[in-house]
Amino acid sequence: MIEKQQKTNKQERVILVGVIQKEQTIEQVNEYMDELAFLAETAGALTVKRFTQKLQHPDSKTFVGKGKLEEIKNYIEGRNIDMVIFDDELTGSQLVNIEKVLGIPIIDRSDLILDIFASRARTAQAKVQVELAQYQYILPRLKGMWKHLERQGGGIGTRGPGETEIETDRRIVKDKISLLRKKLGEIDKQSFTQRKERGELIRVSLVGYTNVGKSTIMNLLSKSDVFAENKLFATLDTTTRKVVFEATPFLLSDTVGFIRKLPHHLIESFKSTLDEVREADILLHVVDIAHPQYEDQIGTVNKTLQDLKAFDKPVLTIFNKMDLYEKRYFDEWLHSEVKQDILLELKEKWVNNTDNNCVFISALERKNIDELRAVILNKVRDIYQIRYPYKTIHY
Repeated sequence: MIEKQQKTNKQERVILVGVIQKEQTIEQVNEYMDELAFLAETAGALTVKRFTQKLQHPDSKTFVGKGKLEEIKNYIEGRNIDMVIFDDELTGSQLVNIEKVLGIPIIDRSDLILDIFASRARTAQAKVQVELAQYQYILPRLKGMWKHLERQGGGIGTRGPGETEIETDRRIVKDKISLLRKKLGEIDKQSFTQRKERGELIRVSLVGYTNVGKSTIMNLLSKSDVFAENKLFATLDTTTRKVVFEATPFLLSDTVGFIRKLPHHLIESFKSTLDEVREADILLHVVDIAHPQYEDQIGTVNKTLQDLKAFDKPVLTIFNKMDLYEKRYFDEWLHSEVKQDILLELKEKWVNNTDNNCVFISALERKNIDELRAVILNKVRDIYQIRYPYKTIHY
């Protein structure tokens, strides 16, 4: 089996590499690289340099062009660089070819996200889900990795044993995937039973891009203490709390954050966790309005909801971090009337785009939380009245 190096307490120094493809602007790619740097930071690494290259499409052998790869190699020489991280998924042969030139470990965005998920997994369910996704990621890359090992062994006669070893490894990985799927299936049944036992209560799920403040909002609405911090994927396991607004009970769930280029293996592996989204009656789509690419993030979340077949549910869009938006985009000399006009225009835009299904808040400063509670309460009551017109819901 191909195993990752054991981590130490030493902070790894990394280089980031991205490709600017057609229909992408430099600004967009800079935002993507900022996100990759945040992912690296979340994993405990320090980004010391970024490289980008404009290409029609990534090179099939080395992802970037040979000249750019040589430039990266020259930068690495004489510097204490531990790893190079690419912003797109690499094939097994690309990983091998690049590592052969650069001489240091190479990982891609998917591997980095899987690593973060592995470090954040706390429950048995999350650990099985992440391990399954890791093995699914490794399986198609074994061939390229083994060719690399065969070359390292060198000499006539090494190829046969190498191929025998790779077939052994493939079988081990496939058996492990089968075992983990079986184990996950058992956990799924338990989770389904638990969800059924919750009875007739309306289910409300918080969804959104990672690090938009879902867990903070969860804490405010449910008066609970869900772990929240300024890092990506702070929440892996779905947390569900019973909430009562004005004698009206409902279930509120906080789910794992979505992200651009989320490895499809993770979506598949986290199916049981994301069932909370599929089975929800109302989705609260939390948006970090202060983020420069918040509209792209909205698109990523909507695409993921479509993939989960959960896009047709009632959605309330919660534009969070309005305090940060004003700090980021309003300077101290801007007249208050101009500020109000800009905010009014922003709100009108999204009121129209969401068919008046949006609220603007600051969870950190607890601004407009009462309006948020009132809107959620009305939506929950509407569903109760439609679903149980002649029944009183007890809590």
